Amino acid sequence: MTVRRLSAGLVAAALFAPGLAACNADGTPQAGSSATPTTTASGSAPATGVPGDAKQALLDSTREISNGNFRFTMSGGGSTAEGQVHEPSQSAQMKVVLGKPTDDLSMTLDLIHIKPDSWVKLDLGGRTASSVPGVQKLNLGKYQHLDQTRIQGNRNLGFDFDQVDPAGSAVLTQGVTEVRKTGEGAYAGTLDVSKAADAGSVDPAVITALGPQARTVPFTAKLDPQGRLSELVLQIPAAGQSAAQEIRITYSDYGSATPAQQPPAGQVVEAPAEFYNLFR
Repeated sequence: MTVRRLSAGLVAAALFAPGLAACNADGTPQAGSSATPTTTASGSAPATGVPGDAKQALLDSTREISNGNFRFTMSGGGSTAEGQVHEPSQSAQMKVVLGKPTDDLSMTLDLIHIKPDSWVKLDLGGRTASSVPGVQKLNLGKYQHLDQTRIQGNRNLGFDFDQVDPAGSAVLTQGVTEVRKTGEGAYAGTLDVSKAADAGSVDPAVITALGPQARTVPFTAKLDPQGRLSELVLQIPAAGQSAAQEIRITYSDYGSATPAQQPPAGQVVEAPAEFYNLFR
């Protein structure tokens, strides 16, 4: 059994590729949580402004993210992630909670990236935690220093400081197919997630399962008074074995995030082979 991408695609390529998911006892991914779709065009507030202007406002709202100095949260499929990116110090930190303690297997990860090093603290919960292969050697509860040569290209454990957005919101907004302004700093519409497989927020397998539905996924967005993206919510329809789910992404503290701190030496061990095998 290995850790798999969330059907919600939580943590993206930039940080930790949030895309891990808790597994059932037989190793299959758990379905995402159901969600009630947000209001669509037929039941939304009266649109205001010019559609072209609305889309440009959304595209412009993601520019500040590329500066890599912000806090963020992500949730979907019963899992959550929160953290911060601090490009000035080439560091990032986040906490990912996958599943609930009542699930067959749940997982909490504390990740710290300070270029060129990475550390991960892993905790397991749930009824089948003790049956995870190599669990006795996983050094649970300690920070595990990662060998960069073993995680190169690994979207689950690596961090790319050239792609600092944990959700790929710039890619998502480029896929907007219809948008209207619903209030001050508020927008709603649809986007084509089939063009956003690289964003990291939506699992490519779910995009494939959506088929034609992938081209018209409902979303809402909020911008802060400075026109920067503060919230993006996607309503992913049920597809294949995945239930309908809501993916919610927020950004805050633009320009005022703090550097990540290296874990105390006494709490650090080198990650064993069993750890890398878990995240293949």
